[in-house]
Amino acid sequence: MFTQTFIQEPADRKKPFTIFFSLSLQLSAVCIAILTPLIYTQALPNMQLRSVLSVPAPPVAAPPKSPASSVTPKNVIRRLNTRALFAPIVIPKRLNAISDVSTAPDVGIPASNGVDIGANSVIGLLSPSSEPGPAPTQPTSASKRAGPLRVGGLVAEANLVRKVQPAYPPLAKSARVQGVVEFTATISKEGNIENLQLVRGHPLLINAAKQAVLQWKYRPTLLNGQPLEVITDILVNFTLAQ
Repeated sequence: MFTQTFIQEPADRKKPFTIFFSLSLQLSAVCIAILTPLIYTQALPNMQLRSVLSVPAPPVAAPPKSPASSVTPKNVIRRLNTRALFAPIVIPKRLNAISDVSTAPDVGIPASNGVDIGANSVIGLLSPSSEPGPAPTQPTSASKRAGPLRVGGLVAEANLVRKVQPAYPPLAKSARVQGVVEFTATISKEGNIENLQLVRGHPLLINAAKQAVLQWKYRPTLLNGQPLEVITDILVNFTLAQ
C-alpha cells in the first residue's frame, strides 16, 4: 500500500560570494603586476636609457698661445749735444789766443737706422765722408720774370706809339649812350695787345672799343735792356658832342 518515491536533488551550486572573491583576487594580481614596474623604476634595465640621455662632454679648448713678440728692439742713438757749455772746475792762469775760423756748416750723415747724425756730433766729427752740400742756386732774372708784370712801381707805363680812335656806334649815338669802356690787356715784348679782357662798359660800346684797342701799338717796356711783358689797364671814353 505504500509506494516508494525517489526525488532527485539538484547539484550543489557555488555561492556568489565565492565567485566575486575569486574575480577580485585575480584582478588585484593583474593590477599589481602592471603597477609594480611603474612604481619601482629603479628595478628596470636602465643601460639603454642612460646611453640615450647622456651627452658627451665638449672637447676642452686649448689655452690661447701668447703671441711671440716679433718687434725687435732697436738701438736708439742719442744725439750728443757738444754745444753745451760747462763752467770749468779750475780756471787756468794763462789762456791761449783763439783765432777766428769759420766753421763748416752743420751737415748730417744718414745713420744705419735712419737717425740723422749732425757734423757736430761725435760720429759726425769722426766721419771723413761728411762734406758740405752744394750751395743753393740763386734765382736768375729769367725765373723772376716768369710772367708778365703789372705797370706801376719800378715798371714804367708803356708808351703808346699808334692809337686808333674807335668809331661811335650808330645805335649808341641814336640812343644817346655814352660812357667809359675799361679793359685789362697784356702788352707783349713786341708791343702788341694780347689777352684783352673786359672789365666794365656799356654793351653798345664794347665791340667798337675792342676793335680799336686791338690795333694799338706800344713801345716795348725794357728792364735791364731786355724787353718784357707787362699788364696794363686801358680806358676808352665815348662822349657825345653837345
